[in-house]
Amino acid sequence: MHLTSITPDQRLLDLQHAAYAIEAEIIGDDRIPPLHEDLTALGKAPLSWLGAFDDEGTLTGAVAWEESADLVDINRLVVDPGALRQGIGRTLVKEVLARAGGRKVIVSTGRDNTPARTLYERLGFTNTGDAEVIPGLWITSYEL
Repeated sequence: MHLTSITPDQRLLDLQHAAYAIEAEIIGDDRIPPLHEDLTALGKAPLSWLGAFDDEGTLTGAVAWEESADLVDINRLVVDPGALRQGIGRTLVKEVLARAGGRKVIVSTGRDNTPARTLYERLGFTNTGDAEVIPGLWITSYEL
């Protein structure tokens, strides 16, 4: 696997939709905004992107974040459903943590998304609480 900066394109959008479809199944709710995003909106989001590629050059995962002088906000983490549980998500988050350079890092995920929550907790993130972002859709926030 190799990591490199990427810009939003159709393959990233397709990966994002596939990954968030899995989360929608896990949490029992498909109202996750990135699941319904189009390429124009994806390209306009003020995010830095890092992609994970396999040896054949296939995009297998990506992470996006926003940053300021004292904070890094992991906005999205997507992994190809066919490549889950291979350490791709962990590798991507660890790279963002390395780039954070000691700044506080925050992230949120669906409250019922146990695989994502387990990943963040194993990386040392602290649960900072749950919030209902739209009626019936709950997220759990973390910080490190």
